[in-house]
Amino acid sequence: MPRIAIIGGSGVYDPEILENVRELFVGTPYGDVRVKVGEYDGEEIVFLARHGEKHNTPPHRVNYRANIWALHELGVERILSTSAVGSLNEAMKPGDFVILDQLMDFTKTRHYTFYDGEESPHDRKFVAHVDFTDPYCPELRKALITSAKELGFNYHPTGTYACMEGPRFETRAEIRALKILGADVVGMTQCPEAALARELEMCYASVAIVTNFAAGMSGEKLTHREVVELMEKKSEEIKYLLMGAIKHIPKERHCACKDALKGATGE
Repeated sequence: MPRIAIIGGSGVYDPEILENVRELFVGTPYGDVRVKVGEYDGEEIVFLARHGEKHNTPPHRVNYRANIWALHELGVERILSTSAVGSLNEAMKPGDFVILDQLMDFTKTRHYTFYDGEESPHDRKFVAHVDFTDPYCPELRKALITSAKELGFNYHPTGTYACMEGPRFETRAEIRALKILGADVVGMTQCPEAALARELEMCYASVAIVTNFAAGMSGEKLTHREVVELMEKKSEEIKYLLMGAIKHIPKERHCACKDALKGATGE
C-alpha cells in the first residue's frame, strides 16, 4: 500500500522518476480518478497529474475532491505537490523554488469540503471545521527544505501563496493588492487541494516553482507558454528535489495533520 503521493502541477505530467509504473483508475463518490503507481528506492509512490497528462483541465475545473479522496482510498498518508507560480517578491526570481508555508484563498466557485452534512455523497455525513492555521505539514516541509539544501538549489524556506480562480492571469491592480496583503507568490491550484487533504488527515506540502514575475512587475505580457518552457527546463531539478525529499520523510507521522478531525466535528 503506497503511503506517499506526488501531485504534479503545470509542466509535471509524467512520473519519469518512478520504476515499474502501472496505471490505476480509482472510483470515488466524486468521480473516477486516473493515477499511476510506481516504485522509487523500494518505496511505492502514487503519481497524479493535476491537470491531466496533456494539461487539458484548467485549474477551476480540476476535480480536487475526487483527486484527494482517491489518494486517501489508496492508503496515501503523505502528499508532495508541485505548483507553477508567479512571483510578487523581487527576491523570488524565475527558476527559484519556494517551500510554501502559508496560503490565502481568493477562489470563488470551487467545492471546498468533504463534509456537507446530510448532503455528503459518502458515509461521512457530518460537518467538520478543521484547524488550518498552518496549512502545510511541517514534517514534509522539513523534508523538502533538507533536499533543496543538499542539492544546492536556489530555494526559499518560506513563502505565502495567494490562490486565484483563474484561468486568466491577474490584473496589475490585483497583484498590487496581493502584495499589500503579504503574498509572495500567486497561483491557481493550492485551494482547495491543501484544505481537502487536511480534512482527510493527510499530510500535504507543496514546492512552488517561480516561472515569471507577476502582472505589472516584469513589463512583459504573461503567457502560459513561458510557464511550460521554464517548467521543462526545471524538470530534472524538480525530480531530484522530490526524490531527495522522499528519503527524508519519517516512516511514522508525529505532526498534527493526522489528528485534524479531533475536536473538529463537535461530537
